[in-house]
Amino acid sequence: MRARPLVVFDRLDLWEWRFCQRVTHLSLYRPWRLTLKTASKLGDWPVWVLLIAAQPWLQPDGTWRMMQYSLIALVAVTVYKLVKTKLCRERPFITYLGGVHCGEPARDRYSFPSGHTMHAVMFSVLVAAHTPWLLPIVLPLSLLIAISRVGLGLHYVSDVLVGGVMGYGFALLSLYWMG
Repeated sequence: MRARPLVVFDRLDLWEWRFCQRVTHLSLYRPWRLTLKTASKLGDWPVWVLLIAAQPWLQPDGTWRMMQYSLIALVAVTVYKLVKTKLCRERPFITYLGGVHCGEPARDRYSFPSGHTMHAVMFSVLVAAHTPWLLPIVLPLSLLIAISRVGLGLHYVSDVLVGGVMGYGFALLSLYWMG
């Protein structure tokens, strides 16, 4: 038996679906679609695993940072999965079948919050705190990852915003606890 989504999602869906519909139609243009898909694939895990693994070479206390980033990523993904499976907001392309173009297969049925955006923001804040010279690479990539989630029809804007807030919160928590 599937859990019923919150009523607030019904209202948000109605407010956001036209915007999602317009944005996802832009992904019908091949170069833009390929850009969004590439950003989305990088945001799956490769770029963040590479960032974690590279910590010993990026800074003097890199081994400690590698453990810190790994731990907060594990905490974040655990909380994210809990929230996502409890709130059960269906993805825009499912709710508005045919009205919102899906540019990439989804891993699951639910969209709230955006895990890709959560990780992108979380690691951007950690990079800003520990290796700010990487920001010219990480910030544009993180922004493109967030845009890709809506542009591919996988998330509503509010999913991405809440994912970003969660990522920011997890980064601050990590910096508070582990410096």
